[in-house]
Amino acid sequence: MRGRGKGTSGHRKYRTNALVKRVPDDPSDFDACREAALTLLDASARSSGALIKRLVDKGYDPVVAEDVVERLIQVHLIDDEEYAQSVVRSCAARMMGLQGAVMELRRKGVDGRLAQRVASEAQSQGVFEEAAWQLGQKVAAKTQGMDHAVRLRRFWGAGGRKGHNPETLRRVGNECFRELSEH
Repeated sequence: MRGRGKGTSGHRKYRTNALVKRVPDDPSDFDACREAALTLLDASARSSGALIKRLVDKGYDPVVAEDVVERLIQVHLIDDEEYAQSVVRSCAARMMGLQGAVMELRRKGVDGRLAQRVASEAQSQGVFEEAAWQLGQKVAAKTQGMDHAVRLRRFWGAGGRKGHNPETLRRVGNECFRELSEH
């Protein structure tokens, strides 16, 4: 056991990476909950659902957390629609498709109807089509020189994992890998 910890017995003298959960003195303290919410928002943007969950996880009363988040919405410090649009842009930059973006939005605590609506709007603007083309070009470049069937399989696998529509993948795949099928 030598070399694993501090000291000769192999046991550590202190714990590292131990999570210390701080519980609020008063879980129903609106002001303390608001300060915790502002600190969380300062670290990164969040949806209202994710922020409520995080505050409750920190030990605040769920009703107080909801009241705090409602107040932050009223003063425009939280805007779920703007947040959802930002997440969709991020998903598109990562070459994700409609279903992948909706799943990411839901994972980030965005309401299901809002997630579907914002992603559908992006779909109608061709955002995910463009992302599929970028993915096709990337896979085509990475698989250059490989067997045609392998290249298509890799593209379909990547597109499926990223939540692209099969019809879009078929269209993009046929175009990106057409030069190989013509030989």
